[in-house]
Amino acid sequence: MAPIYSPLKSIPNFRDVGVFVNDTASTTQLKTGLLFRGARPDEASFQERQRLLHEYKIKSIIDLRTKTEHVEQAQKRDAKIKASSAVAQSNDEVAEPLKIPGIVYHEINFNGSAFSRMLISKLSWIEFFRLVFLMLAGYRLDAIKILAPHMESSGVTGLAVDSLDVCTREVKQVFQVLSDQSNWPCLVHCTQGKDRTGLVVMLVLFLLGVEIDAIEKDYLLSEPELAAERPARIKEIQSIGLSERFAMCPPDTVSTVHEHIQSKYGSVEAYLGGVGVTRAMMDSLKRILHEDAA
Repeated sequence: MAPIYSPLKSIPNFRDVGVFVNDTASTTQLKTGLLFRGARPDEASFQERQRLLHEYKIKSIIDLRTKTEHVEQAQKRDAKIKASSAVAQSNDEVAEPLKIPGIVYHEINFNGSAFSRMLISKLSWIEFFRLVFLMLAGYRLDAIKILAPHMESSGVTGLAVDSLDVCTREVKQVFQVLSDQSNWPCLVHCTQGKDRTGLVVMLVLFLLGVEIDAIEKDYLLSEPELAAERPARIKEIQSIGLSERFAMCPPDTVSTVHEHIQSKYGSVEAYLGGVGVTRAMMDSLKRILHEDAA
């Protein structure tokens, strides 16, 4: 069956979160035409880039990808940049050739230094020195293979929980963008728009008091929406030593993340406050997205 909530052919997994949540929960809880999620828009056609600008009126894009992902995507598009990880380019500079003019980009490497340190802490000394050697030599993908067994043992859901605990600076950066009215409408994306994007959208919807069932359905929708890309994605995943389950959306992810927040932090508000998201920022986001807050 063709996707219902992905109106763009060249941007996989694209949808209006407010539309989907309202339809799923049979409510008008969220304002529509504001919060969009999806996979990378790098390969969007000219016509659909224009739709993002003029039909959806996207003002800002939160890009959650790593420098490695930007380099790989640029290579696919034959962008004129050097691919070596030793090149002293920022994440923003690497992503620049594929950006859509007229939209403000916020490059937030969600799985950045804190996430990397968490994974590296699981390595043996031998694995650690091999990792350092490969990174210095510019073999970034080979270095990631050393981390793969430890990612595999955690799985998609475990890594989502780990991200909550360690990616606190990045969570704060995301909510700083989302709490600013001038950044809306906003598109949040990573490579597939599934895991990192899914976690960010979960946090937003938890904060807004959306029913868990609707949040789960929004998260799980990414799997069928990405079905056409599944073979290529599995090939990419396997190339860095991960199994095909990383192309899936585990059905227990949303409930596990929610339970983790409740048990460890008490509430999503307490969690966000602990990472530096102020009450004013939370209230601003609620005013922006809650239908009854106008």
